[in-house]
Amino acid sequence: MSDEKKLAIIATKGSLDWAYPPFILASTAAALGYETQIFFTFYGLQLLKKNLDLKVTSVGNPAMPMPMPVPVLMQTLPGMQGMMTSMMKKKMKSKGVASVDELRELCMEAEVKMIACQMTVDLFDMPTNEFIDGIEYGGAATFFEFAGESDICLYI
Repeated sequence: MSDEKKLAIIATKGSLDWAYPPFILASTAAALGYETQIFFTFYGLQLLKKNLDLKVTSVGNPAMPMPMPVPVLMQTLPGMQGMMTSMMKKKMKSKGVASVDELRELCMEAEVKMIACQMTVDLFDMPTNEFIDGIEYGGAATFFEFAGESDICLYI
C-alpha cells in the first residue's frame, strides 16, 4: 500500500462558478503530492468539453455577491445571465484569478486523472469528440475503486 495521500472529487456542476472548486482543489492537492482523481458526472461533464462556454447565474444562488442588489425577478430577464457571466469574468481577470481553461490544463500537467461518467455520456448522447484528450471513461465502480482508498473524498 502506498504512503501517497489520495483525493477523490466528484464534479456534478457545469457552470462557471462551479467549475473552479474541483480544478483548484485538484491542482492544489496534486502540487502537494496527492494522487488525485476527478469523476465528472451529469452537468459536470461540461467541464471536460474542448470548447468551454460556461455561464454563471445568480438565480438559485442568493449568496452571490452583486455590485448592486438585483431582485430575483430581474435576474430571470433575457440577457441577465450573459451580463452576470461577463461581470464575473471581468472581476476574476482583474483579481488575477486563472481561467477555467488554465486550471484544467494545470490539472492535466499535474497528472490529475479525469474520468467522464460513461453512463451520463450515454444518457445524454454526448459526442466524445467534443471532450478534451487525455480523459478516461468509467462508471460509478471506477470511481469507488479509487475513492474507497482515498484519504479525502469531496462532492462538488
